Amino acid sequence: MVIKASAASDIRQLIEALGGDDDVRREAAIARLGVIGARAVDRLVDTYRSATSRELKVAVLRALEVAGDRRTVSVAREAILEGGDVAVAAVAALGALVDAAPAPAATDALDVLVAAALDTSKDRRVRLASFQAIQHIPKVGEQIAAALQEDPDAGISAGAEDVPRDKAAADAAWHDALDGRLPDDPAMLREVALARTPAAALSDVQKMIDLVRAREGSMNPGPRRDDWRAARGALHQALALRGSRVAVYDLRETIEEAREPLPVSFLAALHVIGDESCVESLAAAYARTPSGDARWRHQLGAAFRAITRREKITRRHAAQKRIAARWPDAARELNQ
Repeated sequence: MVIKASAASDIRQLIEALGGDDDVRREAAIARLGVIGARAVDRLVDTYRSATSRELKVAVLRALEVAGDRRTVSVAREAILEGGDVAVAAVAALGALVDAAPAPAATDALDVLVAAALDTSKDRRVRLASFQAIQHIPKVGEQIAAALQEDPDAGISAGAEDVPRDKAAADAAWHDALDGRLPDDPAMLREVALARTPAAALSDVQKMIDLVRAREGSMNPGPRRDDWRAARGALHQALALRGSRVAVYDLRETIEEAREPLPVSFLAALHVIGDESCVESLAAAYARTPSGDARWRHQLGAAFRAITRREKITRRHAAQKRIAARWPDAARELNQ
């Protein structure tokens, strides 16, 4: 298809916006590329195949979902092999084809979704999303549901029964994450984890914190790493509300390693379940924080005093004596 120069320029700028940091521009670009439709598909396909960022691949797949073009099938088939959020976005794009595309494209998309739903090597949430995209189709949906209800994975078999879609998807994402298959989007995991943490086994929540910390540590400093840290802090806060100290070691180590203010959720958790082992870390963080960062120093001090009062850690306590010896000014200010 020949594209006029002006249209080609528009498409190029919109695709550039897909990989940018501006969420509003990205969402607008996805919508406009979908409206442009077939004329943009070749460029979107090329962008997907040259992309190194998973976030860009997800954005491209979302634009292809709106475009509803048969060429989406080959890209989505590749994307499903990548797993995680990329695969879930591919399933959504194929689902749109099943519902709205002409028969050949719809049939091709259906074949890919059926295979993904039945593939035991795929992430749970990818399998369930594939099933949910086709479960309304007469006969096919019933046959796949029957097959999945016999699946050896209890999460899959439950999700194929009469379970609300959102709950089934959240359960699948939670169990995928516990298996080490974390989503690409920390906000999605945070939402799922906060819903599950109040009733989950404490050992599972502890494991989730460790997994999130590992993902966070694998990233370069920047907004994405900060988002993963915020998700970990939210998990700690939810765990603290249950009165559990199973992950207090992570709180302590995080304070020890911090060279900048942390999300307030970390200190909120320390307020509730911090113990003697945490006070020296808090004092060290307080002492190395510049006096100009009054807010962070105040938060550290408040957490320190909450713990020392609750645990009855007086100035005669060994930990307090060590603090006074190493950071006398901090010790005096913290114990005011």
